[in-house]
Amino acid sequence: MLSQRLQQKIIQKLSPQQIQMIKLLEIPTMQLEERIKEELVENPALEEGREHEEGEENLPQTDDDNTKDLSIDEYLRDETPLYKLNAKNYSQDIQKAEIPFSVGASFHDQLVSQLGLRNIDKREKALAEYLIGNIDDDGYLRRPLESIADDMAFSLGVETNDSELEKALKVIQEFEPAGVGARNLRECLIIQVRQKAETPEIERARKILVDYFEEFTRKHYDKIMARLGITEEELKDAVAEILRLNPKPGGSYHSDKVAEHIFPDFILDSNNGVLTLTLNSRNVPELKVSQTYTNMLSTYSQDKKNRTKREAVSFVKQKLDSAKWFIDAIKQRQTTLMQTMEAIIHLQREYFLSGGDESLLNPMILKDIADITGLDISTVSRVANSKYVQTPFGMFSLKYFFSEGMQTESGEEVSTREIKKILQDNVELESKRKPLTDDELAAILQDKGYQIARRTVAKYREQLNIPVARLRKEL
Repeated sequence: MLSQRLQQKIIQKLSPQQIQMIKLLEIPTMQLEERIKEELVENPALEEGREHEEGEENLPQTDDDNTKDLSIDEYLRDETPLYKLNAKNYSQDIQKAEIPFSVGASFHDQLVSQLGLRNIDKREKALAEYLIGNIDDDGYLRRPLESIADDMAFSLGVETNDSELEKALKVIQEFEPAGVGARNLRECLIIQVRQKAETPEIERARKILVDYFEEFTRKHYDKIMARLGITEEELKDAVAEILRLNPKPGGSYHSDKVAEHIFPDFILDSNNGVLTLTLNSRNVPELKVSQTYTNMLSTYSQDKKNRTKREAVSFVKQKLDSAKWFIDAIKQRQTTLMQTMEAIIHLQREYFLSGGDESLLNPMILKDIADITGLDISTVSRVANSKYVQTPFGMFSLKYFFSEGMQTESGEEVSTREIKKILQDNVELESKRKPLTDDELAAILQDKGYQIARRTVAKYREQLNIPVARLRKEL
C-alpha cells in the first residue's frame, strides 16, 4: 500500500565557493603557486601586482591607459564561443585525472627487451609477454596462473594452461633483475640464491630457504642449527647471505619516480629566546583586480538597452566578483594558517625554545588548537594535514606536534610521544639475542612512573613500526 507524507529535513550543502575555500586551505605552498597561475589564466579580471594604496585610484589616467583603446564592440566581436562565457556549476579546484607521461624505458619495457633476446617460439613469446604485463612494480607475479589462463581465453581467445604458462614464467625468472617473476618472497629469494656462485654459505642459505623458510621467518635458529647440523657461526654466515638478497627486485628499476621535494609553509626563527614566525610566500605572486575590467564595467554598465552589451557587462561583473573573491580567499587562507601555527607555538613553546627536545612536547590534540583559534576542528585538521614548518633544528610536519596525553603516578600529564621515545630507546639498547617482550617494556615504563598496560605498549610499538620481540631476535 502506497502512502504519502510530508517531512521536513535540514540539509547542509556546501556552495562552490565554500568548496574552493576548503581546497585552498588544504593545499601546501608549492601547489598554491600552481593554483594561482591557473586562476590568472582562467580569469582575465585577475592580475599580478600590488593593489593600489589609498588615494592612488584617483590619480589621472595617462594616454597609455589600456581602457582608451578598449572598445566594448571589439570585445563583443571576440570569437570566444558563448558557452565559454557561462558559469560552470563546479569548483575549479576539483582535481582532474590526467594520464601520466614519462620518458625512458620502464621496468616492464626492460623485461620485454630481454624477452626479445631469447630463442623461443612465437607462442611462448606471446605467453611470456602477457605474463610480463601482469608483473607488479615490485617484480612479483601475484596473480595465479589459472586466473591468467582464464583471462587469455576470454579476452584474447587464446587457449592455454598452467603448465604452459609455468614454462614461459621460468624463462622470465632468468631475467635481470634476479628474482623477477617470483610469486612470493620465498621463491624470489630462492631464484636469487641459485644464481649466485656456489659456496658453503650459499648452499646453506639455499637449504634454509627451500626446507626451513618458515623457521627462518620465525627466527627459530636453534631448530635450523639442529636439523642442518651446523654451528652458530655457520648459520650466521648463511643468514648474512640471505639478508643480502633483494626482496623487491623491481624496485631498483623505478628510475622514473621523481623524489618528492617538500617546501615549508612556515618559517620559524629563534633568536635569544624570541620566536619569530613567518608565512612562506615562495614565488606566490601578489594579486589585484584588473583596473581595465573595472573601468569597462563602470563605462558600459549604464547602457542597459542593448541586450548584447547587457550580457557582456554581466560576464565582466561575474569575472570581477570572482577575482575579488579569490583574492579574499587567499588572504583568508593566510590568516587561518598563521592563527593555527601561532596556537601550536603557544602550546609547544618550551619545545621550540629547547631546540627540539621531544621530552618537552606537551600533549596536544586538534580540539586544543580549535579552542584557542576559534576555528572548527575540521579546519585545524585541514591546515595540519599537509603543511610543514622549517625550524632551526629541522623541518617538521604540523601533524608531528599533535599527540595524546596520559598521566604519570605523580599526576603530571605527559605526551605519548615521550613514552614512545622511551620505548624506542629501550628497543635500540636491548640485547638482540634476547629482545625485550611487551610485558618487559611495560614493566620498564611502570618503573619510570608511567602506568601503562601491555596492550598499550603493543599499540605504541606497532605505531613505531617495531616488530614483536621474536622478530627482533638476531644471532
